[in-house]
Amino acid sequence: MSDEEREERELDLTSHEVVTKYKSAAEIVNKALQLVLSECKPKAKIVDICEKGDSFIREQTGNMYKNVKKKIERGVAFPTCISVNNTICHFSPLASDETVFEEGDIIKIDMGCHIDGFIAVVAHTHVLQQGPVTGRAADVIAAANTAAEVALRLVRPGKNNKDVTEAIQKVAAAYDCKIVEGVLSHQMKQFVIDGNKVVLSVSAPETRVDDAEFEENEVYAIDIVTSTGEGKPKLLDEKQTTIYKRAVDKNYHLKMKASRFIYSEINQKFPIMPFTARALEEKRARLGLVECLNHDLLEPYPVLHEKPGDLVAHIKFTVLLMPNGSDRITSHPLQEMQPTKTVDDPEIKAWLSLGTKTKKKGGGKKKKGKKGDEAANEEAKDVAPNDENSQG
Repeated sequence: MSDEEREERELDLTSHEVVTKYKSAAEIVNKALQLVLSECKPKAKIVDICEKGDSFIREQTGNMYKNVKKKIERGVAFPTCISVNNTICHFSPLASDETVFEEGDIIKIDMGCHIDGFIAVVAHTHVLQQGPVTGRAADVIAAANTAAEVALRLVRPGKNNKDVTEAIQKVAAAYDCKIVEGVLSHQMKQFVIDGNKVVLSVSAPETRVDDAEFEENEVYAIDIVTSTGEGKPKLLDEKQTTIYKRAVDKNYHLKMKASRFIYSEINQKFPIMPFTARALEEKRARLGLVECLNHDLLEPYPVLHEKPGDLVAHIKFTVLLMPNGSDRITSHPLQEMQPTKTVDDPEIKAWLSLGTKTKKKGGGKKKKGKKGDEAANEEAKDVAPNDENSQG
């Protein structure tokens, strides 16, 4: 096979090198999440911690693939966002922002890393308090966590995206919570963070997606956001938006000098991945971004909110649909939860008891009897939402 043919063939998980790059990106983003979480303390400034998350990812990826002939793009695939309480997503403020954490805040950390365009994303929810999380805060986080565990077991070859949408809504309802509308779980490919195959969080008349079947060797970012409120996100202030992605298929001759300067900086530094306006020259960015947005050269990631007093939880993970089963490569353990609700629904329990690995065809037979049953029970226990070791 010539180099050209190799380039033409889409790189996927059949290549050992691709799997290694996904796993390396995942290892870095998991460590970055751990670092960010350790810095989230009452009175700490949110922008400083977002910046620490991005800097860590840049440093760690910068140390990899240094001595290769062909330059390999690597770095932040999605800027660090930390959204608090009823803020749903995409809060990654500018350097001048003074917002700080308070004791008892529910914080949602969302971030991504890529190596050679192979992307690993993660989101995690944590309450700034000592001791176990109780009450509705525990319910909303357990709802997101259990829905994520169910999704992990249903996003597998042969299953359909609609099955996942229905299942996660059922889980949220068991905790008397709602899945937030408009959140999409996307297939990811090299340099593509939002591929065409998607899982809808809530089926609604205004948001339609094509039916799709999951296939072996695909990669997905499974994105679950739950709320104690109505689950209807609202844009309160466009000025809060700081995260954008270049719209690769759009062209326009910008009139203002500041706009041309900023757009050229974006093309150079962030040709494909989402970025934060913090990373641009700030004075010119304020002027220049407006014209770029007015002519659809950039896609904004707006900061969305639920009503004040509503609590929102967010869990996102990256999963590789390998031939031997689903491999969840990004996650972080939850703190101890004591939700007010328990899951008694037999269908949800059945989903949670499914394995994530595919049984080998032929060859050694699985021993029946006590040990096999015990293993299945242990797996089901592992995802009990009030278990502090359950993965989030």
